[in-house]
Amino acid sequence: MSVHWMWWIAAMLLVGAELLTGTFYQVAIGIAVALGGVAAWLGASVAVQFSVAGVLGVALTILAHRWRIGRASPPQQPGLDIGQSVRVASWNDDGRARVSYRGSTWDAELANPDVPRAETLYIVGTRGSVLLLSDHRPAV
Repeated sequence: MSVHWMWWIAAMLLVGAELLTGTFYQVAIGIAVALGGVAAWLGASVAVQFSVAGVLGVALTILAHRWRIGRASPPQQPGLDIGQSVRVASWNDDGRARVSYRGSTWDAELANPDVPRAETLYIVGTRGSVLLLSDHRPAV
């Protein structure tokens, strides 16, 4: 089997493995390995083949990383509930509360233990479906 075919088979295996990860890094390496195969097909020495694959592998990985970062989603905006006031219906023995908010009752916890238990508190965050409360409205 010719050397260039070994390079191309290795490239196809890397690109195929990429289907399991979805990050495009192995595609970049697979393309570099395929181009190492092109160097072999053109008759370059083994050192040149590995140099082509190595240099292009680094360069294409950097490009794939920059492309991935450029496509990253913008940071999440704070939830619409943050800053809204709630009325405490009752306090449980474990420190949790039941609060009335948006026409329903919700589980809630104090954001930190220093927050005094009051009748009206403000939502400063969420943990799953549990509201985190404080006595000061957060700056949103």
